[in-house]
Amino acid sequence: MKTIKNKEKFANELSDWYRLNKRDLPFRKTCDPYKIFISELMLQQTQVDTVIPYYERFIKMFPTIQSLADAPVEKVLKLWEGLGYYRRARYIHETAQMIVQDFDGVFPGALKDIETLKGVGRYTARAIDSIAYDHPSPAVDGNVMRVMSRIMLYDKDISKTKHMREVENEVAKLIVYEIPSDFTQAMMELGAMICTKNPTCETCPVSAHCFAYKQNKQLDYPKKSKLKEKKHEHYFVFILRNNHKV
Repeated sequence: MKTIKNKEKFANELSDWYRLNKRDLPFRKTCDPYKIFISELMLQQTQVDTVIPYYERFIKMFPTIQSLADAPVEKVLKLWEGLGYYRRARYIHETAQMIVQDFDGVFPGALKDIETLKGVGRYTARAIDSIAYDHPSPAVDGNVMRVMSRIMLYDKDISKTKHMREVENEVAKLIVYEIPSDFTQAMMELGAMICTKNPTCETCPVSAHCFAYKQNKQLDYPKKSKLKEKKHEHYFVFILRNNHKV
C-alpha cells in the first residue's frame, strides 16, 4: 500500500473541487442531523435520483423528529411506497421514537450514541457525524474504498471488514486537514461521479496523487476475491412405502 505524500494538499484540492462542482442535492443544503439521517437511510441501496422526490416529500410531511415519532407507522410506510427495502422506513420511525424517549427529542451528537440508532451502521454513523457535526469521522463505503484502493494501490480484498478498517484509518489521516463535512462529501462525490467502475481520470482533481493513475492500473483496482464456483451435487432419493397396518 502506497502513502499519499502531501496529505494536506490532497485534502485541500479534493475539497476545493467539491465546493465548485458538487451536485445540487436537497440534503446538502442542511446541517440538520435529523434530515441527514433521513437522507442517508434512504440512500442505502438506492440511487440518488430516485431518493430526491421521496426525501422532499418525507421532510415536508415530517419536518421534525417529534412529528415523525407521533405519526402512525402506517403513514410512514405509505409515504415510503415505491422506494423499497421497507425495513428502513420502520427503522426511521423507531429511531424517531427512541430519540424522543431517550434523548429528549434532540438528535444525538456523540458518535457512540448515533451508532445505537436503528438502521445505522458504521459508515452511516460516521457520515452523519461528519456531515452534520463537522467531526473528523472517516465515512468509508464501497465508493470510498474504490477511490482509496486506486490512490494507494491497495492490494487487499476490499470486501473484508478488516481491510475496510485499514482504509478507514488512512482516510482518518486525511480528513483532519480540511473541513470534515466538505471532505467527507467530496470523497463520496468523487467515487460517485469520477472514480467510478470506468473512471474519468482526466477530470479527477486528485489524479496527481493517484498511484494507479500514474502506473495506468486504474482498472486493476479495487481488488476483490473471486467468488468460489458453485458446487453441483446430485443425489438419489428413495421413498419406501408400507401399506401394511399393524
